[in-house]
Amino acid sequence: MIPPPSSPAATPDLNLVPFPKIEPKLEPADDLHADVTAPTGPLEPFLPPPSPIFSPSPSPSPRIDPASGYDNSSLFAEYLRLAHLYASSSANHNPLSIIPAPPDPLASSPAVVSARKKRKPRSGEMVRASSMNVPDLLHFRDIVRRTRITFDSLRVFFHQEEEKGEAFEAIWGKRTRPDLKASTIMADHDLWLNRDRRIIGSIPGIGVGEIFFFRMELCVLGLHGQSQAGIDYVPASRSATGEPIATSIIVSGGYEDDEDSGLMLVYTGHGGRGPNMFKHSMDQKLEGGNLALERSMNYGIEIRVIRGIRSRHSPGGKIYVYDGLYKIVKYWMDVGKSGFGIYKYKLLRIEGQEEMGSDILKFAEELKVNPLSAKPTGYVSLDISTGTENFPVSLFNDIDDDREPSLFEYLCRPIFPAEAFQGKANADGGSGCACVSNCTVSCFCVMKNGGQFPYDSNGFLVRGKPLIYECGPSCSCPPSCPNRVSQKGVKHRLEVFRSNETGWGVRSLDLIRAGSFICEFSGIVLTSQQTEILASKGHCLVHPGQFPGRWIEWGDISDVNPEYVPPNYPIVPSLDFSIDVSRSRNVACYLSHSCRPNVFAQFVLFDHNNLSYPHVMIFAMENIPPLRELSIDYGVVDEPVEKLTM
Repeated sequence: MIPPPSSPAATPDLNLVPFPKIEPKLEPADDLHADVTAPTGPLEPFLPPPSPIFSPSPSPSPRIDPASGYDNSSLFAEYLRLAHLYASSSANHNPLSIIPAPPDPLASSPAVVSARKKRKPRSGEMVRASSMNVPDLLHFRDIVRRTRITFDSLRVFFHQEEEKGEAFEAIWGKRTRPDLKASTIMADHDLWLNRDRRIIGSIPGIGVGEIFFFRMELCVLGLHGQSQAGIDYVPASRSATGEPIATSIIVSGGYEDDEDSGLMLVYTGHGGRGPNMFKHSMDQKLEGGNLALERSMNYGIEIRVIRGIRSRHSPGGKIYVYDGLYKIVKYWMDVGKSGFGIYKYKLLRIEGQEEMGSDILKFAEELKVNPLSAKPTGYVSLDISTGTENFPVSLFNDIDDDREPSLFEYLCRPIFPAEAFQGKANADGGSGCACVSNCTVSCFCVMKNGGQFPYDSNGFLVRGKPLIYECGPSCSCPPSCPNRVSQKGVKHRLEVFRSNETGWGVRSLDLIRAGSFICEFSGIVLTSQQTEILASKGHCLVHPGQFPGRWIEWGDISDVNPEYVPPNYPIVPSLDFSIDVSRSRNVACYLSHSCRPNVFAQFVLFDHNNLSYPHVMIFAMENIPPLRELSIDYGVVDEPVEKLTM
């Protein structure tokens, strides 16, 4: 809980243990500790108890390679048969069976024991998620969504704490990347997913096209369990048959011999390079991940492919895009460009999946540069804001002849009634801060926020609050002040588009990071009396007081700190004003409704201090890929959303 201004700022006790420094190294060989580079830990089972939904993979889809004479189903059935024989022989101590792996020496070594919670290694049991009904899909989607929000909330929190400099080091110790701290704490609290079983194929709750800014997040979700290595696999020592099995790869251009054309890629095996080397300096060996890829090809096991793409929008200079499932159809030994022997694997994308996220990223960039060339038909307007927004807001409809959004006056800022700037409620807020340079924690406006900046240095919201005070026109601080974010307007290329499912919707041509400001709900702000009159006349009104408190989810770290209490200051009175969008509106009025939204409403004050008339600012709840529809929870169940905004 963030205390009121009269109390000292509270810092949640997260019991942080410093994360060990990770140095670049060769990809792990096939041994007992193939994944020790990532924090490990048991989970509350992500998979439910044995049910028809999850079962050992009985028979994968047919091999893509038409020239192959092998029967994929028979091969995988043979793998399962060998697995059962091996398990049975090991249980009976058959002297002819493969020797079971010895106990992990690190597990009992007192020199390695620390305050950090002891974690179990990842399981080697392999399962596949079969067809699921809608409730099951939503259940897993909610689990993944909650886990990602926790990760991002912790990461943003640590980033803000790290900016405190010496004060941070005194509390948390040696500085370490915020994403590593977040993943470590989540591992210590058993919040990493899919560690009790290895899922073959699609991960429930993670769709094709999802984008991640940090590689450790892939580990947290179980999409790719290696924090550095490009091949994730079940080592032979943990496999039921004593054979390594690959489950996922990351394609990021780390090897000079890789070839990637999207639907087909030639992946170079690991090994053969020294630390920090792009070129090979020795022959690769058919072991570890290389052997695992060959075994997965032999058994027809599909491989998850994640592409690492350079991006100036990512703190690490790279984003990770999940592009779906591929099958290995061929492998061979070749001489690489550096003159050394390398293993190559040809993978083909399985048909019938959603469009690749990497292709969508490329197409979105084309739309920003030359929309009419990328989409010759469908554009009604390239900018319905007529230059009033920081970036153009396009209008697209390739479904019918409806041009309705272009008929309204575009209003990028709401127009408040005179009483919002008058009276005691406004006077109590003071006249603003007197900071000469950027505000500090002792700033008057920061104290109104409970003694903490609501945003980090990159402008990301640290946690949702009932209300945020930004510095305004009566403040002396410059425009660069970190407490001026949402008032600066739209920061992304937004588009209003016609949809068969939601009527009109909103999407972004840019990748939007979780915690980012998106836009403001705009129109003519009405008093409660005006609301009653115009509602009876059928005007289209938006009622901010109906928005549920979804802000409470952003920054919620209760999963790692049971004593965490959501901010309850400043206290916002019951809101009875409305926003009339009958004649004037902006892009926010076309946001679709969802009970599982990817954006949320945050109340903000900056140009006046009347608690009864806050600005309704929209922030991202999660990472939103380009061209994905934005959705918000309007707080209604049965009433059509069109009645609220159309």
